[in-house]
Amino acid sequence: MRKPRDFDAELKSLEDKAKDLKARKVQQLGELVISTGADALSADELAGALIVLAETKDAGKREAWAKRGAAFFQGRSRRPVPAPERAAGGAATQPGGAEPASGGAGAT
Repeated sequence: MRKPRDFDAELKSLEDKAKDLKARKVQQLGELVISTGADALSADELAGALIVLAETKDAGKREAWAKRGAAFFQGRSRRPVPAPERAAGGAATQPGGAEPASGGAGAT
């Protein structure tokens, strides 16, 4: 005779794994915000920039952003930005910087 499966224990295990994955995702997103220098932005500015990104349908802009992101993860753009530059120039271009950044990345 076969041993019956403990569905409650399996479900609990899956719920725990899902919870751990969600926590890890949140932590990684926070680390990404910090490593890109976007932590210098206010929560409102960062949320607004992300909303614009999510709503953008222009394939050219999205492709340019993807290339820039891939370059960042490959380490070519991963140099730390000094705090004064992040607060002054870097942060100011981020919310509206989505458009100029794609133009600059697409032009190169």
